[in-house]
Amino acid sequence: MVQSINTKVDFVTDATSHMGISEYGKIMIGDKGFEFFNTRDARKFIQIPWEEVDIVTASVMFKGKWIPRYAVQTKRNGKYIFSSKDPKKVLREVRNYIDASKMVQSLSFFDVVKRGVKGKIKK
Repeated sequence: MVQSINTKVDFVTDATSHMGISEYGKIMIGDKGFEFFNTRDARKFIQIPWEEVDIVTASVMFKGKWIPRYAVQTKRNGKYIFSSKDPKKVLREVRNYIDASKMVQSLSFFDVVKRGVKGKIKK
């Protein structure tokens, strides 16, 4: 069994990790870090200490009514993408441990297209 890095757990919810093939499990947010544990295979887990988190990016749609997924970008190991049952509550709990300036909204579809067109025009 995997040992948790948290000594006190604040929030637990069902979630999906979108790293390659989607894996179902639980997200645990605690005093030491952000954790994802697979429900079927105990060897598949993700543990991210709060000191290692660089940016938390949320994909916001319909003016904040729906957040389909969010990503935790680390300083050394890349980006981990998750979705959960109650993403707003997850992000509120993460905000207790991460500075609000490190929590950003991802670009919308139209912003990405607009940047692409501007890039082509400049060339």
